[in-house]
Amino acid sequence: MPNINPEILSWARDSAGLTIDAAAEKLGLKEAKGLTPVERLSLLEDGEASPTRAQLVKMATAYRRPLLTFYLANPPVRADRGEDFRTLPDGAHISENALVDALLRNVKARQSMIKATLVEEGEEHPIATIGSMKIADGVKSVATSIEDTLQFRLDIYRQQTADNAFTYLRTATEKIGVFVLLMGNLGSHHTAVSLQLFRGFAIADEVAPVVVINDQDARTAWSFTLLHELAHLWLGKSGVSGASPEAKIEKFCNDVASEILLPAEDLAWFENRSSSKDDLVADISEFATTRNVSHSMVAYKLFRADHIDHETWISVSNLFRNQWIRNRNETRERSRDAEGGPNYYVVKRHKIGSSLIKFTQRMLADGAITTSKAGKILDIKPQNVHRLMATENAAARPALDS
Repeated sequence: MPNINPEILSWARDSAGLTIDAAAEKLGLKEAKGLTPVERLSLLEDGEASPTRAQLVKMATAYRRPLLTFYLANPPVRADRGEDFRTLPDGAHISENALVDALLRNVKARQSMIKATLVEEGEEHPIATIGSMKIADGVKSVATSIEDTLQFRLDIYRQQTADNAFTYLRTATEKIGVFVLLMGNLGSHHTAVSLQLFRGFAIADEVAPVVVINDQDARTAWSFTLLHELAHLWLGKSGVSGASPEAKIEKFCNDVASEILLPAEDLAWFENRSSSKDDLVADISEFATTRNVSHSMVAYKLFRADHIDHETWISVSNLFRNQWIRNRNETRERSRDAEGGPNYYVVKRHKIGSSLIKFTQRMLADGAITTSKAGKILDIKPQNVHRLMATENAAARPALDS
C-alpha cells in the first residue's frame, strides 16, 4: 500500500470541521494496546503509524472526501468557489461551514463535468446576459433585463399555486440555459445546511451557469432566491449567499428579486393601514399569500421602502420564520406517521431539475458520457440513472400527448 502523507489526514479532518475527539468517535476507533481512540488517531496524523485501507475508507466517508484524496502527495489547494457574500451569524460552528464547503465542492465538480461535456461535443453556446451588467446600471435595469430574457410575466406567475409559480420561473430560467438545482443537504437530513449559512449559490459561467437553492427554505421563498442568484449571474459574480443581506451586492440582488416579484407600486396597498405589529403581521400574510411571495420578502420590501424600520423588519421576519419552522416540523411529523412517502425518483427529479436530466439523457444516448459519469453529474448512483430518466420521460409524456 502506498505511503500516506499524514498531513492529508489532519487536513481532511480539519476541513470537515471535526475535532480530533469527534473524528475518533465518528471513525469508530476503539481503545487498543493501551491507547485511547484519540491517541490512535493522533499517531496516524503525526505520521507515527500508517492507516489501513479500511481506516481510509471510513475517513473518506466521515470527512466527505473521495478515497483518492488520501493518496495525494499533499493536501489540495482549496478550490475557487467564487466570492463569499455571506454575513455569518455569531457562533457559527466550523463544522456547519464545512457542510457548506462540501455541498459547494459537489456542485462545482458537477458543473465542471457539464461544461467539459458541452465543450467536447461542440455544444457550448455562451449566454450573452451572464456578466452583462453592473450594479451601477441600477436595480430597475437589471430587473427588466432578467424579465425580458426569461420572458417572465408577473400576472402569469401570480395566477399559479405556490408550487407551480416556482416551476413557471424555474422552467423559464432553464430554457435560457441556466441549470437550477435544489440542494439543502448532502443526501440526508443529518447533513441539512442552515439557511443562515447558505441560502443560494451561483456559478456565473457563460457556458454552463448554475444556480443552487437551499430547499430547507420555505417553498414560497425559492422564487425569490432564484431571482436573487440570477442577479448574481447578470453581474457575473459567482459566489455563495446567506440569509443576512449586509453586503452591498446582496442588498442589490435582493432589491432586484423583490422588484421583479413585488414592484414598488404594489406597496401602496399598505398605505393608511394600522401600524400595530399584530395588524402588520396580518396584512403581510394576506398580501403575500395572494401574490405567491414569501412573508419575509414582503417585510424586507417594506423595510427597504422605509414603510417600516429595521427593528420592526427583524422582529416580523423572525416571527414569520419561527412560524414556518413550526409548521414544517408539524408537517414532517404527520409525514412520518403516515404510511409510505414520496417516490425517491420523483423527489430526486424535482431537486435536479428537468433541464439537467434531459441534458444528461441526451449525452448518454449520444455516447458522449458513460452511465458512471451520468451518475456523477446527477449526483446519484449509476444503477439509478435509467430509472430516474424513465421517471422524467413519464412526467413529460402527458404534455407531449396533450
